[in-house]
Amino acid sequence: MNAQVTVSLRSSPLSPPSQQPSQRSSLGGGARLVFEGVVRGQEAGRELRALAYQAYEPMTTRELRRLAEEVATAHGVLGVHVEHSVGTVPVGGVSFRLVILGKHRAEAIAACDAFIARMKQHVPLWKLPVWADADADSDGASNDDRPSDQPGG
Repeated sequence: MNAQVTVSLRSSPLSPPSQQPSQRSSLGGGARLVFEGVVRGQEAGRELRALAYQAYEPMTTRELRRLAEEVATAHGVLGVHVEHSVGTVPVGGVSFRLVILGKHRAEAIAACDAFIARMKQHVPLWKLPVWADADADSDGASNDDRPSDQPGG
């Protein structure tokens, strides 16, 4: 089975998800799971103003697509749609959206969990805290906050 897979990186916070009834009905699924990652107001007990996301393109898009295809095949889902922000996303903003279309809820939920766990380990996306108490002239990140060579989101 070939699942529909779409991947996009956006240079801003994500807008509300679009309703795509024709796509849903044409795939024949009974489950549509939408997961959104929202920037929290605190990180490690410290107030945040935002998170700044960095990606290593074109590898990031390629790895997100590969991961979506692998997860779709492993869990037998009909579609995987991935959106991730790059750049600065304020507290309360949506930085990540994963939509899984499946015949049933169980495989959609399992696919969602597997995708997110693997994305955090293997996809070259980094988040940098922009602290609320940082100097207004700086980006809010100290040298210790710069992304390491380890992926994560």
